Amino acid sequence: MRKIGIIGMGHVGATVAYTLFTHGIADELILIDNNENKVEAEYNDLHDTLARNNYFVNVRMQDWEALKDADLIITAFGDIAASVKTGDRFGEFNLNAKNAKEVGKKIKETGFNGVIINISNPCDAITQILQETTGLKKNRVFGTGTFLDTARMQRIVGEKLGQDPRNVEGFVLGEHGASQFTAWSTVRVNNKIALQLFDEEDQEKISEQSNKNSFKVANGKGYTSYAIATCAVKLVQAVFSDARLYCPVSTYNPEFKTYIGYPAIVGRDGIEEVIELKLTAEEHQKLEASADKIKEHLEQLK
Repeated sequence: MRKIGIIGMGHVGATVAYTLFTHGIADELILIDNNENKVEAEYNDLHDTLARNNYFVNVRMQDWEALKDADLIITAFGDIAASVKTGDRFGEFNLNAKNAKEVGKKIKETGFNGVIINISNPCDAITQILQETTGLKKNRVFGTGTFLDTARMQRIVGEKLGQDPRNVEGFVLGEHGASQFTAWSTVRVNNKIALQLFDEEDQEKISEQSNKNSFKVANGKGYTSYAIATCAVKLVQAVFSDARLYCPVSTYNPEFKTYIGYPAIVGRDGIEEVIELKLTAEEHQKLEASADKIKEHLEQLK
């Protein structure tokens, strides 16, 4: 039985729950949130769907003990208002660092030994706190990281060239935030090298836009939900099917000694392998600077 816990039933957590529910990806969902009214509302809304849904899904709420034998936990707690206001995902750091320690402790107390996929921002730092607090192996705790940022880059490049974004390969690397960057040496469009398709000015604009788009959505809606939830669900499917999906996620990188957006193989045990990229000297420098930013914030907690 495919059993998933979702901790945090805000816009993102609720969208993830609805997607898992309507696509038959989970057999059982455990919904948890500090806001009792909100989680009860989501619980009842999903239950009201059962008679018309294509799949039967058992839904439970506020049951931490039920997480013990869950296959997966998705963490999506926090309020993005601070990030929207400042334009920096570290605007949520103080609140979500505290949340992560509390949630991690509760998860550990249940005896959970599955895989955790973190969405909460700042994604890389919070993923590391969750790993350290739960005591789970590093490969079993990872975050959505730059999986979404890469999708945004693929969209922009695809639109400029009149291509399906799925025809665009390559990665946005680093922090899921202000210091992320497009690693242009990795980008291909229908096997054509992107560096030959865009001049430096276009490259810079595309790199900036892939980060700005998230705040454009958040400023308009007050939050983001569909794109990040889709990324999370894709990763859930990769774990359940042992797909060995090659994609950028927030994974622990031993070179930089922190969680950071970097390509990895995602399968049954979480991160099966971190794939080393042959980056240019400039790209490697940017990645190192991004890792330093993440570590600097984590050092503040010590």
